[in-house]
Amino acid sequence: MFGDLFEEDCSSVSNNQYGKRKKLKTKALEPPAPREFTKLSGIRNQGGTCYLNSLLQTLHFTPEFREALFSLGPEELGSLEEKNNPDAKVRIIPLQLQRLFAQLLLLDQEAASTADLTDSFGWTSNEEMRQHDVQELNRILFSALETSLVGTSGHDLINRLYHGTIVNQIVCKECKNVSEKQEDFLDLTVAVKNMSGLEDALWNMYVEEEVFDSDNLYHCGACDRLVEAAKSAKLHKLPPFLTVSLLRFNFDFVKCERYKETSCYTFPLRINLKPFCEQSDLDDLECMYDLFSVIIHEGGCYGGHYHVYIKDVDHLGNWQLQKEKSKPGVNSEDHQNEEEIDDPLRILKAVLSQEENNLIPVDQLGQKLLKKIGISWNKKYRKQYGPLRKFLQRHSQVFLLSSDESAVGLLKSCSLEAESGSQRKGRHVFQTRTPDSAGFNGKASCSHWFDINDSKVQPIEEKDIEQQFQGKESAYMLFYRKSQLQRPAEARANPRHKVPRHLLDEMDAANTELQTERAEYDSTNNNIELHLHLGPHYHFFNGALHPVVSQTESVWDLTFDKRKTLGDLRQSIFQLLESWEGDMVLSVAKPLPAGLHIYQTLDGDGLTLCELDIADEEDIFVWDGVEVGGIQIPTGSDCEPLLLNVLHLATSSEGRPQLTESPCVFPANAEVGSVFTALAVPVGVVFIHKPESAGEEHWAAIPKEDMAKTFREQGLRNGSAILIQDSSKENNSLLTKQGKWITSVNEVNWVQVKNFCQLESEEEQITVSATVNTVVFDIRIKAIKELKLMKELADSSCLRPVDRNGKLLCPVPDSYTLKEAELKTGSSLGLCPGRAPTCSQLFLFFAVGSSAEPGTEMEIIVEETISVRECLKIMLEKFGLPGDTWHLRKMDWCYEAGEPLCEEDATLRELMIRSGDTLLLVEGKLLPRGFLKVPVWWCQPRGPAAQGKSLRDWTSCAPSPGGVWGAASAPGAPGDMHEDTSLRYLGDLEISEDATLAELKSQALTLPSLSELCIPSPAFLRAWTVDGGRPGRLLRDSRRQLREHKLGRRAEVCLEPLQEEELLGPQDMLLRTRMRPPGERVYSPPVDMVWDAARGTASSLRQRVADFYSLPAEKIEIAKYLPDKSEWLPVSNWNQQTTKRKKKKKQDNLLGAPYYLKDGDTIGVQNLLVEDDDFGTVRDDAGKENQTQLTLGTRTSQEALRVRSSDVFSSAGTPGQPHGPEAPLSIHVGSFR
Repeated sequence: MFGDLFEEDCSSVSNNQYGKRKKLKTKALEPPAPREFTKLSGIRNQGGTCYLNSLLQTLHFTPEFREALFSLGPEELGSLEEKNNPDAKVRIIPLQLQRLFAQLLLLDQEAASTADLTDSFGWTSNEEMRQHDVQELNRILFSALETSLVGTSGHDLINRLYHGTIVNQIVCKECKNVSEKQEDFLDLTVAVKNMSGLEDALWNMYVEEEVFDSDNLYHCGACDRLVEAAKSAKLHKLPPFLTVSLLRFNFDFVKCERYKETSCYTFPLRINLKPFCEQSDLDDLECMYDLFSVIIHEGGCYGGHYHVYIKDVDHLGNWQLQKEKSKPGVNSEDHQNEEEIDDPLRILKAVLSQEENNLIPVDQLGQKLLKKIGISWNKKYRKQYGPLRKFLQRHSQVFLLSSDESAVGLLKSCSLEAESGSQRKGRHVFQTRTPDSAGFNGKASCSHWFDINDSKVQPIEEKDIEQQFQGKESAYMLFYRKSQLQRPAEARANPRHKVPRHLLDEMDAANTELQTERAEYDSTNNNIELHLHLGPHYHFFNGALHPVVSQTESVWDLTFDKRKTLGDLRQSIFQLLESWEGDMVLSVAKPLPAGLHIYQTLDGDGLTLCELDIADEEDIFVWDGVEVGGIQIPTGSDCEPLLLNVLHLATSSEGRPQLTESPCVFPANAEVGSVFTALAVPVGVVFIHKPESAGEEHWAAIPKEDMAKTFREQGLRNGSAILIQDSSKENNSLLTKQGKWITSVNEVNWVQVKNFCQLESEEEQITVSATVNTVVFDIRIKAIKELKLMKELADSSCLRPVDRNGKLLCPVPDSYTLKEAELKTGSSLGLCPGRAPTCSQLFLFFAVGSSAEPGTEMEIIVEETISVRECLKIMLEKFGLPGDTWHLRKMDWCYEAGEPLCEEDATLRELMIRSGDTLLLVEGKLLPRGFLKVPVWWCQPRGPAAQGKSLRDWTSCAPSPGGVWGAASAPGAPGDMHEDTSLRYLGDLEISEDATLAELKSQALTLPSLSELCIPSPAFLRAWTVDGGRPGRLLRDSRRQLREHKLGRRAEVCLEPLQEEELLGPQDMLLRTRMRPPGERVYSPPVDMVWDAARGTASSLRQRVADFYSLPAEKIEIAKYLPDKSEWLPVSNWNQQTTKRKKKKKQDNLLGAPYYLKDGDTIGVQNLLVEDDDFGTVRDDAGKENQTQLTLGTRTSQEALRVRSSDVFSSAGTPGQPHGPEAPLSIHVGSFR
């Protein structure tokens, strides 16, 4: 537990070698963890293979794919044992895939490894650390499997399970000629942008027609001319397994960058593809598909993480999900009603089931829906599910539409279901299937879904899938299986079903080996070695316990399980010794240089050794708890025996005095004066080695009043040396009389010492031999001697490290070794005047101002217990600076002032100030805690929004800190906008963070600069933050505290006068509107307008502006001004934009890209009744020209810099894009043709 503490040879005191018999134990390699409660295995991530893991788990939970692969035996695929044989055609990829699937099914481990599989791909470690697209991997892996299975019975495995065809048709409207072309697919790629969900996208692809007309005509081969035509596509052949890839990633041609579509995109658990198929006479069951896997991507378009939601078709896992208890006070019936309203399918079925007539008009259905739930279809469901008529068409398995699609009713099978549906628990909005889908042999089966995230497997509910409709973590690939596919009953909960015999044997053997490894690891990891020291075999001698005969007979080694209790250990020792009489006490002991010492007695037989903190290789002393060999034993750390090297003067055989050294043992709590009794010296002086005292040589006498202190209080420890001198001798150090150094250090290394003492010396620098254990004091004294400097420097010099720039760093205390001072041999040290700081002192640099150049600071040594106020006073005295308007800041690594030291009564140690830190004296008194110093500016708009006296006319106001009025106008403003808003400095306010915004306005009115203005109350002031010299964020709600406004310590505020009181709601946005006079390229002064931004759409803003100016909404155009670009960004009305296929685009929010509307933005208004022109002004043209010139100058400078850099670093390439190039994904497959 304590290890080796000393290296001294103590054989002269005891033959005890406890410290040298510790054994080096290597920790056993932990075997893989067993499966968790789900009984399913994950796959370990090799660094960037989460995309591979998600796809492999999907294939593994596709039983038909897995079993088709298992059906290929070694006679067709070869054997992995022969993979290195060049003559054997071993199909490594399918073999490794078989083995991985067998491990996922049968091997009892938390996660399987794909290392062997990726090796078969030919991937390197770099490839395994790089993330790729899972849709790309799906196609490449299928291609590699097809190539690997050529010439085997599984050559058509991929086509048999995943292959489908699409037929593309173009119909000439003149001659009705049909041109067809078939297209194969293994997966369907569907759009996400501007689509509400999967069914909407499929409807757009395979139901709606694209019309060739007007300028876009089609050349008909039969007519031999350009004609009008209609193009369409239909699903011709449906595969057993349908893979759907969602186009989440798109390219923004305006910003020239990729982005990820995170909008809501729904997909059903069961989908009927009959409306999208070419054959209209197909049975519904043949076109019905069930969702069984969803691969999810979390992150952006340049990186992220994949995991997968998987349906356990064969019920291989243990699906146990704790249902959340219903919260008290929540009506379950109300909750169920809410779920019903959220599900349009259930609501429509409930409405139609109450109708006596089989069919009702679709329009009447919409009215009945409004009556039932109180909201129309368009407002409640259209955004997510599309128009009502299309929703009914997509759910043809539930609803029956008339031939002209004007009336609708329920299918008979669904009408019966709807009658009892209100009594059942609700399904989720994306469910379009019956509650109990067919499972094994047509029997009803509940769905077991799991979230498999690399190694972790967690059960989830079906409703959790709905969370992956939208957001940065959303569905990326969907996998459906035909509902007609039935699993045999023997496959249910049977992971061994159709696994080849050789793989079963291999997995059984691997499980047996894993169990053995876990048992061995468990035993090795919990067994500890205890060294039992038997009390009867010891005697107490020279302050410690020592073996009577030999250590072999006195110490017994015992291996014991640390999970067992102390009582179990005691019982085991009783059985081991057999002949023990009386009480048995177990105590923790520790071998020391002086011998064995007892520290703590173990109590609590019911506690385990782990709870008692008994470590491996612990020493346990077995005794009666009182005495050993009739002597009462002192225990505890207070009386720990110390082995000291005692130096004293003795007479040699020749009669001459000589210095002798003898080891002696003393209790740590014994008085220092007891050394005289031990050495039979009547009276004398005790010297101890104390480097920080810098006395003669390196020994200092202990004063008489300190002789009553203990050895521990004097700082002595094992191996310390003390020197005893009779008082009749001269009171000088014996080391000086001997004229030699006593050292036990093997001097094999060196440090370089430079002379910085400004004294003449024959040499400027010397090399001093030293090791990492050499004391700094010894190096300093040797350097003084070898440099032949004055002896007085021993009391008034120190060593300071020299960095690579030649700067002297913080002095090193004399008592430190090179290792403790974190110095390496070979370092450069400077011998400098002045004493080194002690262990309780700090060496600090300090300077005046907000920054300090390296090398210009002053130096000071202070106690670490002094307060910041005392330290500031000392530093001001050093600089001779008067006054109390200063404070201290700690300099950061940029050589700039950091945060102030606000707690002036705190000590330097409490504020974590360390030796070598630089403190800056900055003028200005610190504010009390919780107070802010806020610069206040006056925002004076010109035009209708301005009121009262303009500050431009002021002549008596105080100047800004710079001595003149500071005006900050918005650069590049439209027309004369650069003159419309200017900021004038008023002064600073010291105010509490707990004060309200209204109190800040009230205090601002007391500033001398505002005394002449007649402002009725603070409510007639509008407050903004100041960002970049212009009004930034609007501060609303004057009752809120400044802390809640999150101003920060460096915030600035500007105030704007109002003509009347203003009360803005949380959704209200303040905009500056400017009408453009007809025939002029300028704008009228700005007028404030409040807009309710709750909806945030272009149409609502357009309508608000139209109402504000009393104009028709269709007769105005509006645009946002971008001052940084001197451009106007027209605000389009997206509700009026349609595509060729008459599909409405998704409404965008003006609060997001590309407008990012916020308070204070300028909105330009054009009246189309009198003018229809662009929004630009003459000043905008000038601003764009200036920006063009600046851009050309910047490019020229960058090009010149690139040319210069290429001359120096011709071989170093720097990436020009923020994202590195994408590496291609490939799988290497051998030839088997």
